[in-house]
Amino acid sequence: MSTAEIDGIRADGNQADGIRADAHDVFDAAHQINPYPRYRQLRQGPGPTPVRLGDAEVTLMSRFADCAAVLQSQAWGHGNVDRLSPFWDQQASLPGSFIRMDPPDHRRLRTLVNKAFSARMVADLTPMITSLVDTLVDRALAAGGLDVIGDLSAPLAQAMVGQRLLGVPAADAEMLRSWELAIARGTDPDALLSAEDAARRDSAGANVVAYLRDLVARRRADPQDDLLSRLVAVEESGEVLTAAEVLGICVLLLVAGMETSINLVGNAILALLAHPDQLALLRERPELAPSAVEEILRYDTPTQFTMRVALTDTTLGEHRFRRGDGAIVLMGSAGRDTDVFDGGERLDITRYAEPGRSPRHLGFSLGLHYCLGAPLARLEATTAIRTLVERAPALTLATDELSYQPSLIHRGLRSLPVDLSPAAR
Repeated sequence: MSTAEIDGIRADGNQADGIRADAHDVFDAAHQINPYPRYRQLRQGPGPTPVRLGDAEVTLMSRFADCAAVLQSQAWGHGNVDRLSPFWDQQASLPGSFIRMDPPDHRRLRTLVNKAFSARMVADLTPMITSLVDTLVDRALAAGGLDVIGDLSAPLAQAMVGQRLLGVPAADAEMLRSWELAIARGTDPDALLSAEDAARRDSAGANVVAYLRDLVARRRADPQDDLLSRLVAVEESGEVLTAAEVLGICVLLLVAGMETSINLVGNAILALLAHPDQLALLRERPELAPSAVEEILRYDTPTQFTMRVALTDTTLGEHRFRRGDGAIVLMGSAGRDTDVFDGGERLDITRYAEPGRSPRHLGFSLGLHYCLGAPLARLEATTAIRTLVERAPALTLATDELSYQPSLIHRGLRSLPVDLSPAAR
């Protein structure tokens, strides 16, 4: 992305007027920098839009109401047990993860995991997060600049999720990050992957499962003060998590948890730099940081879409779906739906500032699969964004070219260099 293109999305998310593309074009990597004009075109169409992905015909859900209805409906799920899904069945290479399970297994695992992933545990991490962010920003201020991804959001997520929660040694962080990125790319629909992408995903999956299996065995033998030890020990009514299920949860935390946190901070800082009025407002009113995080989850969400399968014959408005039909729920599009969000194409960090107002967006999904790690991701992002903006009054973009990670589901920059010195640019 060039600075000119950032200027082009500053006002309303558009790079150019008059763009015409078919529905499948939303997945074209050439448009990954700014998919929002194409989302808008979909929303202006007749509603749920069928497209062909490889050998399967699936339906794109682009409007907030349709996306929310699918995410909350028990008629929709993942369908892996009955092999209904036209999408990748991650059980083949990443066994045990409940992110792609349906009830009753999903409910059983989530109930057990919630006991380990408690609100108190997240709150207890606040001093550690604050201290680490201060250290990282101190280092950046001394250097006069930083890469928001490589020097702030990724080290923060690795320290909290990888090291503090799972007990991964700091020396292994970069190795796990490379596996995590390969798996993240591989969570896109198979029809959108090259053979090399799929092979890297499967290889990374095998490597991370083997690594975590050894780590789990060590925690069983010698429990530590971390979430992984709690997962190993969790019990309810005599029922325990199996080794495969513990592995699956760890993979979920490494991929979905870390990528969401890393990309949320990067997307937020880029959006603020592209909207100087909002950056100035946040600097003037740092108490708006939590609202700003919610607004980024709506405006440029780190998770752009998810997949669902009709578990039974069902309807959505006037549209009928047969058991086994696939749907792609475009949360990135839903967040810009102007039928729901006044000025939905505009960044407004005060949108969620009203006390007691529940955030209305799909940035952490909805329903059964609402993000388990949402409180931790919010805490990390709020602390990182507020601290950097408060302590770096000269914050400016330090490059004319930006690029995104190849994953289409996980929207995040490869890097985000910024200057912090007043005389830098």
